[in-house]
Amino acid sequence: MKKILLPYGQTKLELNLPEERIAGILESHAHEFKAEKSESELVRDALENPVDSPRLKDLVVGKKNIVLIASDHTRPVPSKVILPEIMKEIEAGNPDATLTILIATGFHRLTTRDELISKFGEEMVDHPKIKYVVHDSGNEDELTYVGLLPSGGKLIVNKLAVEADLLISEGFIEPHFFAGFSGGRKSVLPGVCSRTTVLANHCSKFIADPNSRAGSLDDNLMHKDMLWAAEAVNLQFICNVLLDADKKVIAAYAGHLNNAHRKGCAFMNELAGVKAIPSDIAITTNGGAPLDQNIYQSVKGMTAAEATCNPGGVIIMASSCNDGHGGESFYRVFADEPDNQKIMDQFLATPQEETIPDQWESQILCRLLLKFKIIMVTDAPEQMIRDMHMDYAHSLDEAIAMADEYLGKKDSKITVIPDGIAVIVNPAD
Repeated sequence: MKKILLPYGQTKLELNLPEERIAGILESHAHEFKAEKSESELVRDALENPVDSPRLKDLVVGKKNIVLIASDHTRPVPSKVILPEIMKEIEAGNPDATLTILIATGFHRLTTRDELISKFGEEMVDHPKIKYVVHDSGNEDELTYVGLLPSGGKLIVNKLAVEADLLISEGFIEPHFFAGFSGGRKSVLPGVCSRTTVLANHCSKFIADPNSRAGSLDDNLMHKDMLWAAEAVNLQFICNVLLDADKKVIAAYAGHLNNAHRKGCAFMNELAGVKAIPSDIAITTNGGAPLDQNIYQSVKGMTAAEATCNPGGVIIMASSCNDGHGGESFYRVFADEPDNQKIMDQFLATPQEETIPDQWESQILCRLLLKFKIIMVTDAPEQMIRDMHMDYAHSLDEAIAMADEYLGKKDSKITVIPDGIAVIVNPAD
């Protein structure tokens, strides 16, 4: 038997499999990469040696309205490491400067004070020179129109970002299941945009495009919109990090919005790219907390399994989902319509300007449901899982037994993906 530990919430689940059943284990090399410097040193080095940009301490000179876009509670960005180093740079160039941190909630729920403290630390949350504002994509009083995206959608952005005399951002770079990679331009779109803008960018046409996949940027229509938006509001400087399985910084890139991001993406592509190992059963996760806090986010990890599971096979998703489904409209799509094909047909017939909230996640989940049986090992309510057309298991062993019964044999090969959001699964040779 081989023991494999799978991240699950704040803990790990133990998966024990007979060696002969394991087709392969797909892991990012980021989990093996060992940085030669501490997390803070890596961030500091990046800030001191920015890519195609002046140093931040030079950019802040004379600036009175500095805004930092920071990721929200759904992202494992180590802001406790990044923010102190950014503040040192700001204070070195402009000792009297104050900083507004705009929390990029995108289409997510608002971040709470307790979550801010968990993310930034109480000392930084109560810092006298830092003000925190949580972006609300539905509050029109806080938003302003900027222009039309290449796709034709309206770009409407938080006023704080648009009115800043210096706009910067922090974030992390990982494979993203339809934007190619996280980080960089995503801080603006969807991070601090209106619901209208997010819906236009996340339309069914873009989601259905085969280039809207993990690791893809050059021909990705969603990325094109996102980059245009970030340039339109003059996102002038970014600090993005790469993380290992323990959410520790292993590399950092700072400087020019696109060039620094691309450099980080290139390294992530080296670390995260794996070859698919086709099998009838694929077991995956969402990398543990905070990314596995709901079903909505967990769809991301499922797409890694999609890239290696044989059509008609079984995806087993281990995700704590302690926050439930993560979106009422996302949940209702499946709870109110039993026919997956009807759901998909409706999505594909929906014009860009009429995109339904959370449609993108629903569309991707529906795509998976049309190709595979999905079994969830989760803390979410069993009925909720069944309402969303998936099967429920209390344990990994039970899930495998269910998969065996469904497939009609007990020796199907199994591909294991310990962290489904950390890998780019490329086609097998």
